[in-house]
Amino acid sequence: MQSGLYVSLSSQMALEKRLNTIADNMANVNTTGFRATEVKFDEMVAATKNKLNTKVAFVSQGNDYLNEQNGELQHTGNMLDFAIKGDAWFALDTPAGRVLTRDGRFTIRETGELVSIRGYPVLDAGGAPIQLDTKAGEPAVGSDGIIYQGDRQVGSLGLFEADISKGYLRYENSGIMTTDQPRAVVDRFNVGVEQGYLENSNVNAMREITQLIEVNRAFESISSLMRDSEDSFKQAVQTLGGSR
Repeated sequence: MQSGLYVSLSSQMALEKRLNTIADNMANVNTTGFRATEVKFDEMVAATKNKLNTKVAFVSQGNDYLNEQNGELQHTGNMLDFAIKGDAWFALDTPAGRVLTRDGRFTIRETGELVSIRGYPVLDAGGAPIQLDTKAGEPAVGSDGIIYQGDRQVGSLGLFEADISKGYLRYENSGIMTTDQPRAVVDRFNVGVEQGYLENSNVNAMREITQLIEVNRAFESISSLMRDSEDSFKQAVQTLGGSR
């Protein structure tokens, strides 16, 4: 009976974590370049101390991972808005280190440095900040990320990849910092840049709302089960102890 309570408690902890990820996803449904957080739960089997050596299955606390499905592209017409086609990331130089992002809302400082909407330098494929000529007009960027001003090539937008499954941390909404060292993407026909577009969040609002309802129902059901189990346990103790 106590094992049942432990299993129920592990389920509630798992549901609480899923509830937190759903809340975070819903809060970023309109965040440019945001990728939804999913949780994978594993079953853990433990042997209880009894004569039958019964196996009891518990739910793990769960491991976070990113939904890698691309969000829809939205045309903005802004020459400093960029979206990535395929599985890659822009890279920013931040106070915390190199951050990967799918948010391509960039601007040019008076000094000519290309920066993100939060003012972080955008990096080229070699990991250096991108420097433009403020007097040469708006840049034109090809699908390969090469930046032109007039007829002159002045730089390139760096596109990077990393194995996110090895671990990551969120950084300011749509940014992530990966345990795996990011690598520049080269010679990939299925990866490119679209100028004048932005990538919307890949959060499916209807799916998240449906899961929110299901999680709440499951949480309430388990809570009710735990209350019933606790009452049964108390009654058993009173009966065995001869209490009335």
